[in-house]
Amino acid sequence: MSYKIAVASSDEINVDETFGQAERFIIYEANGKNYNKLETRDVVDETSKEGDSTDAEVKTGCDKKESGCGTGCGTGGGCGGAVPAKLEFLYDCRAVVCKKIGTQVQKQLEKKAISYFDVTCTVKEALDKITFYYNRIDNHISLRDKS
Repeated sequence: MSYKIAVASSDEINVDETFGQAERFIIYEANGKNYNKLETRDVVDETSKEGDSTDAEVKTGCDKKESGCGTGCGTGGGCGGAVPAKLEFLYDCRAVVCKKIGTQVQKQLEKKAISYFDVTCTVKEALDKITFYYNRIDNHISLRDKS
């Protein structure tokens, strides 16, 4: 079973960007324990809105640093409930890997049954662990087995 993993990385070596900071996501296609770089997707600078918010558009970057939040997650948690448009072009992925992902983005990913991982490590290390995990889950192999 083939699936996609989106990784927020500025250098394609380390997972070093938060969801809100990410200007691009590297998309990897995984099959079993193997993975290959499929494409790079650049982030759109607008957000779609959820609910009855009156603001038409909000930048996906960290507008919250100036408003006092200071998290830089770009989730819109304190900014009227904006949902970054970058989520929409990640909906075909099984997992999203970032240095930090805010609560509102996590909720939106959960609604689409997309896993998310807040990690600080190399891209290779993250992909190795995630593909190992999914390979065992998909093949109904216990995670406790050492084989």
